[in-house]
Formats: sequence, structure tokens, C-alpha cells
Amino acid sequence: MKLEQLKKNAGATKTRKRVGRGVGSGLGKTSGRGHKGQKARSGGGVKPWFEGGQTPLFRRIPKKRGFSNARFKISYGIINVEELNVFPDETVVTPTLLKEKKLLKKQLAGVKILGYGKLEKKLTVKAHAFSTVARQKIEDLGGKIEVI
Repeated sequence: MKLEQLKKNAGATKTRKRVGRGVGSGLGKTSGRGHKGQKARSGGGVKPWFEGGQTPLFRRIPKKRGFSNARFKISYGIINVEELNVFPDETVVTPTLLKEKKLLKKQLAGVKILGYGKLEKKLTVKAHAFSTVARQKIEDLGGKIEVI
């Protein structure tokens, strides 16, 4: 094989689009840009983020104001006092026991006991946090509270 016999593979190269070279070329006169209008002009067209004159997205979204402590936020799994009536008297209620009884759906940073409802059992409750009403209701029945 000689150097002058080398050829490129069929379809490996594509011929350049030559616009504005006469009507017979198929891309003469308006050079494939149509008639008039913003996109027909040199330097014409809109930026990719232009939304046709409606208020742009970055102006519609509310601006962040104030302080956010989301990075250090502690989210508790919440259990109401009335839900603890499932357990028999003198039971030691722990987060693992609550998970087994499916009262806790997902494991969060901890468990907080809230005071909604009526408690009818004497229990020892171990949790990460208690509301004052829940604390009072548990202790009124002779139960004990332990903060983990």
C-alpha cells in the first residue's frame, strides 16, 4: 500500500455546511435562518436561561433570610403517652422495645415522649427527652423516668 492510496473510512468525515452560496445549494439567500426575527440576526437568539419574558426562576424563588440550624438539628421519634398503654404494668420501656412493637417507624437521633392522651399503666420509661406533661403523667401513676 502506498501513501497516495490511503482513504478515510466511509462516513468518517462529514462535509462542512457551506451556507450563503446560492439558491441552488439549498442554503442560499437566508442561509437556513428563515425570514427576519431575532434568531435570523447576527448575534441574535436568547440565552438558555431566558424564559420568554416571564419572571425568571431565580427571582420567583424566595430569598433565604435569617439563621438555619439545620446542620445541628436533633430530630426525635415522637411517642405519645397513650401509646405506652400497649405494655403491661412494671415494664421497662426502652427505644429498642418501642422499635420491636413497631411504635417507632424509623431510627432518628432519639426518642421523645409527649403527654397526649391518658396513661393507665405504671411504667419505667427510658427515652432521650420528655415533655413536662408526659413526665408528670408517668410519675403520677408511680412510674419512673430515665433520660438516656
